[in-house]
Amino acid sequence: MGSVFSARSDSSEGVPVVLNVYDLTPINNYLIWCGVGIFHSGIEVHGMEYGFGAHDYPSSGVFEVEPKKCPGFIYRCSIQLGHINIAPDQFREFIEGLTCDYYGDTYHLISKNCNHFTDEVSSKLVGRHIPGWVNRLAKLGALCNCLLPESMRVPVAVKQISDYPCFSEDGSESCSMLTTTTTTATHEQFQFESDDADQDKHLLSQSSAAEVTLVKESHR
Repeated sequence: MGSVFSARSDSSEGVPVVLNVYDLTPINNYLIWCGVGIFHSGIEVHGMEYGFGAHDYPSSGVFEVEPKKCPGFIYRCSIQLGHINIAPDQFREFIEGLTCDYYGDTYHLISKNCNHFTDEVSSKLVGRHIPGWVNRLAKLGALCNCLLPESMRVPVAVKQISDYPCFSEDGSESCSMLTTTTTTATHEQFQFESDDADQDKHLLSQSSAAEVTLVKESHR
């Protein structure tokens, strides 16, 4: 698969494209020996890391955060995917152009999760996919779709829950997820809930002081 930009996978020249992988659970230390695990991933370019998370609204679910410090996850490793010749403003335009395909309310654990996002970004930037083990559990889930709880089957989306403040009755407090400019969500969460599971899985957590900034949508 070719890249959108001029990319090189074997050169120290240009801007490095790095995949940062996180554990969602310590159980990964055991699952990894079976070639699977529950992972979050983000793409690091130009000193910032970009990922995809869930919320309730039809607006950008793409966010940026300080590399290797995505709140709510346990950093595992970084994988260099290649190098690319692209200016910061060009890359920003590229990321903003993807946001319309990654709204927070379209997040799906099996068919459209954070690892699908980083895989697409990697494919378009450097012409290669992320390592298969990062999203293998979702692929196995897709193959066994009929065995999954009904709320998690493709294409039925997992119900999304957000703790972001919304409009007050007098309209004085707007919902930070609905703005069309870059907004900051500090000490807030993206999370999803399955009706067939008793426990919540947080996509982003308030347990870290790291600041998460949503990337604005680029109107085509």
